[in-house]
Amino acid sequence: MDKPQAIDLPIFSAPISNYYNRSTLTHLSAHPTRKITRISGAVNFIARLLIVLFGASCLMTKRIHGLSEIAKEYPGILCDVWGVLHNGQAVYDAAAQALAAYRQQGGRVVMLTNSPRPEAGVIEQFNELGVDTDVYDAVVSSGDATRELIRKVKGSIFHLGPKRDAPLFAGLDVDLTSEKECDAIVCTGLFEDEVETPDDYRVRLKALVARNIPFICANPDVVVHRGNSLIWCAGSLANLYTELGGETLVAGKPHKPIYDLGMKKLIELIGAKTTKKDVIAIGDALPTDVAGAQNNGFDLFYISAGIHYSEYGSADNPDEEKLQAFLNNNGATPKVWMPRLSWQQV
Repeated sequence: MDKPQAIDLPIFSAPISNYYNRSTLTHLSAHPTRKITRISGAVNFIARLLIVLFGASCLMTKRIHGLSEIAKEYPGILCDVWGVLHNGQAVYDAAAQALAAYRQQGGRVVMLTNSPRPEAGVIEQFNELGVDTDVYDAVVSSGDATRELIRKVKGSIFHLGPKRDAPLFAGLDVDLTSEKECDAIVCTGLFEDEVETPDDYRVRLKALVARNIPFICANPDVVVHRGNSLIWCAGSLANLYTELGGETLVAGKPHKPIYDLGMKKLIELIGAKTTKKDVIAIGDALPTDVAGAQNNGFDLFYISAGIHYSEYGSADNPDEEKLQAFLNNNGATPKVWMPRLSWQQV
């Protein structure tokens, strides 16, 4: 599947539909982690060609046993949040300790999250969960990037999502209205994400598509783990909206705007000579973290115990052959991987 094309609207925008086709959406409705989008047509073709010519072993990704093994190679990290640092309910202590240890050695960490909340809201959630400030240097969220899209809207906006995400609009000159009167939709998630599914929104979204209402997706994630449960996110509604024929705009992972913001933060922290070769991106989700890192030119550190772990065994003890086949089949080429982020496994 090809890299998303730019559209003739706000500069911070690209259609999410290029990463999720109809078969993906249909299959995800029943099995959220089973069907994974292909990352890039060119990358996937090359990966398959190498397998045919030289065998699967030519694409074996190195398993490491701690961030300490590669820390000196990269002055900067772009680190995913949900699935790597926490699960929405509890912090992964080993991951937090690893990032803190990395910073103690002089590394710089920018948390790169598809949360629809702006930076301040993400930090507030960190504080509530007990994430210490020594874990990270800065936060860049999909909410931050999406605010640039919202500023471009001419007319009124319908906020599709829970009230807790209202800070996304703070300080912006916007006219919030009902879905029947809106000129644009800003989606931060499902209203009741623990009980609803995307199909519950099909009829109302179809009516909005019929009116040619643009759909701004503030969180491109399709699903995330909240505790031990998989929760549908705004990206699932964006997929459905595109399937129904609607126009969908997104600035978060895997798209360029959020990576540009993250890189800008790292340059401010490390120095003007910092390049993408100095940075490794850590994440667990193929459609967002993996696709985003690879398509934007960053080395990738794959965390296998995230939303895809059922594809290759248990979360903490994956079948390495199945894991490698899964990565190869999806055009994913991480630099390194390990089940869960830690500084050094005991």
